[in-house]
Amino acid sequence: MTSPPTAALFDIGNVLVRVEFARGLLPLIPSGAEDPKNRLETLHQKREDFESGRLDRGEFIKWASSHLKFSGSHEEFQQAWNSIFDPIRVMWPVAAFLRSLGLKLVLFSNTNCMHAEWLLEHYEIFEQFDGRVFSHEVGVCKPHPDIYHHAISKYGLKPLETLYIDDLAHNIKTGESLGLRCHQYAIDRHHEFVAWLDRQFGVPGDSASGRPPR
Repeated sequence: MTSPPTAALFDIGNVLVRVEFARGLLPLIPSGAEDPKNRLETLHQKREDFESGRLDRGEFIKWASSHLKFSGSHEEFQQAWNSIFDPIRVMWPVAAFLRSLGLKLVLFSNTNCMHAEWLLEHYEIFEQFDGRVFSHEVGVCKPHPDIYHHAISKYGLKPLETLYIDDLAHNIKTGESLGLRCHQYAIDRHHEFVAWLDRQFGVPGDSASGRPPR
């Protein structure tokens, strides 16, 4: 018989909050700049250097502003950089309910100092979590196995008893290879996540949806 879960790793982007980079960053590009969408795509490719800690805040803002042809201040860039999020509120009761069951909840995200600071300050859902593993603090991004091993070691996780929710298939693949109990989340298939979560506890009904079982 499968042991009940004792912990859960939650990705942030498109799991707890929706992410729309274009909404925040395209307005920074002057109307006369050539190929704005390609500029934004190149910025995404460079973002991993920031999210892995290879670039600090000032270096990234300077590079990104130059690349986007943005001539405003660092503060204006940061405001736009942090304007890309919307809460996925249907997931918030789930995290709170898992915490009420005694699971250890850990944030597990490829992110950067600007996003991490803003999210932790503005969204109360993150108060439900016992710990965090952020790529820019660890120095490596998912799906590299090292960041998973770091999370397992730091929080004393047992992979076979640890739920892992992420929106990206390649991240889930690494999690599965390490024995984590994984689900690839999509907001438009939230009902599939609830059904999967119920199966992890071996109970029918709505227990994992954030409501007590009937």
